[in-house]
Amino acid sequence: MTKTPSLLNCHTPSLIEAGCDEAGRGCLAGPVYAAAVILPQSFYHPLLNDSKKLTEKQREELRPIIEESAIAWAVGVVSPKEIDEINILQASFLAMHRALEALTVEPQHIIVDGNRFKPFRNIPFTPIVKGDAKYANIAAASILAKTHRDEEMTRLAEQYPGYGWQINKGYPTAAHRQAIAQLGPTPLHRTTFRLLPQD
Repeated sequence: MTKTPSLLNCHTPSLIEAGCDEAGRGCLAGPVYAAAVILPQSFYHPLLNDSKKLTEKQREELRPIIEESAIAWAVGVVSPKEIDEINILQASFLAMHRALEALTVEPQHIIVDGNRFKPFRNIPFTPIVKGDAKYANIAAASILAKTHRDEEMTRLAEQYPGYGWQINKGYPTAAHRQAIAQLGPTPLHRTTFRLLPQD
């Protein structure tokens, strides 16, 4: 078993800092989610890492720990309709802004997973490539965004059976594309995305 490397708690320890990340950007269906998390300086958990490097069980184990330990946390959601109207990059920024807006404590600095971000209020920010594998507050945000979105896609799978969302969570798997070809798209599919290879 490989040992999880220790993450830095935050980028700017002298400030109240929120980590942000999104989930569902590459999906064919469903909303995009983002989370913003402000962790206490003392927070540590040996499992905490980029959500993509964790099992579903590990993410589910960490979610309540993060939510109970955080100084503040929030999740933002952007619908498939909004994604089609403004494009997925802008929708990802909007989801992060909605998460930041919902925080009960205003951060003095924001760090975001990735190489771009749209300014929020006048709060200084730093985009960090692979930030979810470097900083605890971004890793925590990646886990909350992923688990909240997965939960919603599992619920939506009951409304739209046949697409396997409870398994693929809306990502472009072969089975998901086959279901779209056979059943047609749902109102929750992103019409500006290439739903089928020949589109």
